[in-house]
Amino acid sequence: MFGAVQLGVLAAGIVLFVPMAMAGYHLSRNKVLFFSGALFITLAVGVHLTPYFPLISDFIYSVPPVLVVEDRDSCISYLHDVVYEVSLHLHNRDNNHFNDDNFSNISNYKGLWRWEKSVPVSACEFQQLGKSDASDLLNGSWIVVAGDSQARLAVVSLLSLVLDLEKMELIRGDLFKRHSDYQIFVDEIGMRLDFVWAPYVKNLTDLVIDFKRNRNYPDVLVMGAGLWHMLHVTNPLDYGVQLQLLRDSLVSVLPFSPEFDTNGPVTGSVSIRSPHLFWLGMPMLVNTMLNSEEKREKMSGAMMNAYDKELYRSKLLRQSGGPLLLLNIQSLSQKCGVQCAMDGMHYNGAVYEAAVHIMLNALLIESHQRLL
Repeated sequence: MFGAVQLGVLAAGIVLFVPMAMAGYHLSRNKVLFFSGALFITLAVGVHLTPYFPLISDFIYSVPPVLVVEDRDSCISYLHDVVYEVSLHLHNRDNNHFNDDNFSNISNYKGLWRWEKSVPVSACEFQQLGKSDASDLLNGSWIVVAGDSQARLAVVSLLSLVLDLEKMELIRGDLFKRHSDYQIFVDEIGMRLDFVWAPYVKNLTDLVIDFKRNRNYPDVLVMGAGLWHMLHVTNPLDYGVQLQLLRDSLVSVLPFSPEFDTNGPVTGSVSIRSPHLFWLGMPMLVNTMLNSEEKREKMSGAMMNAYDKELYRSKLLRQSGGPLLLLNIQSLSQKCGVQCAMDGMHYNGAVYEAAVHIMLNALLIESHQRLL
């Protein structure tokens, strides 16, 4: 933004250098002095009167500043700065209960979100990846997504990026089987994706131990659980204990450096590149839309807050010193709003699509890549 100091420097430069240029054309000293005085007076009046002319002032102050990001890692903190443009017709109010059929409806919503146009976000140059860019980025990768139905919806959005509609229809029956694992290999790009049904944190810990036992780690690991524990156990303190056990397992069995970077294994460990790790957070819960009295009683706002506190206390997330980067579904669902909710805990595809693009842009940053 141009300020008074910048305008003053500009005016002084004009007053100083324009007369010098005129002198170079051998004009008389009186003419140069006259022109210099007139120019100085004109610029002084203009600078002082500019704020009183809205059109001129708006033009000057609307010029965006140029911000150069020297350390792209700092862009991680801006990844969730998104806005939504939501139309009411996106919400299927005739079907308030979530079932397998709703999955197909959710995955079809596109282009309802974008990153904010703030200066730091623009400087980070985040991108919504198309099929070609996403395929290039994920080429040859092994991706594991483990969790409950929230994780399954993230898989839907991810596969929708790399598969065409015809192939998505072919796999829909297997992909939308409730409470089951799913695996696919995309031959065109050599990408393997495993969805592991893991509704409890204990299931995630067991999965991590299996990786260690097999001495085989995915390139990208996305995990998240909490809704089932909230409904069937309803004990935030126990949830926190389970999260700490998961963190301890991750630290002890996966090939991290002490600072949880992805540059390579710790000394003496298996010579393997550390996976990129993400935690898929729980969504905003719309209590009045939940489809049973038990859910409305146990999954209250106060209970959700208690579970969130345990997540941050567990130091599982990178922002609190842990290994996992948060994909903040709660923040995204809040920004999308109640109209995006299908049944109070599952949302239309705009929420999970944004989460997938946030993950992909984080992969670009962490792997020091840029899209051409």
